[in-house]
Amino acid sequence: MTEVEKMLRGELYDYSDPEALELNLQAHERQERLNRTPYRDTAALRSALRELIPDFPDTSYIITPFHCDFGFRIRCGEHVVINYGCIFLDGGGITIGDHTLIGPGCRLLTPQHPIDYVERRKPIERAAPIHIGEDCWLGGNVTVCPGVRIGDRSIIAAGSVVVHDIPADSLAAGNPAVVKRKLNVDNHE
Repeated sequence: MTEVEKMLRGELYDYSDPEALELNLQAHERQERLNRTPYRDTAALRSALRELIPDFPDTSYIITPFHCDFGFRIRCGEHVVINYGCIFLDGGGITIGDHTLIGPGCRLLTPQHPIDYVERRKPIERAAPIHIGEDCWLGGNVTVCPGVRIGDRSIIAAGSVVVHDIPADSLAAGNPAVVKRKLNVDNHE
């Protein structure tokens, strides 16, 4: 099994592996192109965005600058807005549901380095997926840690650090983020 295959499976992998490094370098080149494309040139912006994140929906937006590890590990639903200055370390995979708003400066971080300091000296990590549900809102400068699930219609207050799953219809805040209250969700269907 290759190191990239291990990464895709969420297993410990060597991120200095030539194939993994090449995928990361390609993503950086695509980000450079995306981040320097004039925002008014929507055709060029969409093209650069699709080079970085295949299947990115026409109804969704990333406001540059934007940074990620690979790009192809990001899945966005329809009508998603990712605001200025976000960083997605997406080796473990990041899924964002329809109608979700990601505030400026948010960080979605899937890598996990070893706990043991001797192991941590090696170029190894594993990555755990992040799932953000539909109709969510992450305020500015929210950090989401590896393996976290945020349920549909939840709001994460600005500056929060999400280290555990957040259930649907919740308002969470703090470091670490905790559910402050359940949201009153009307049936809009």
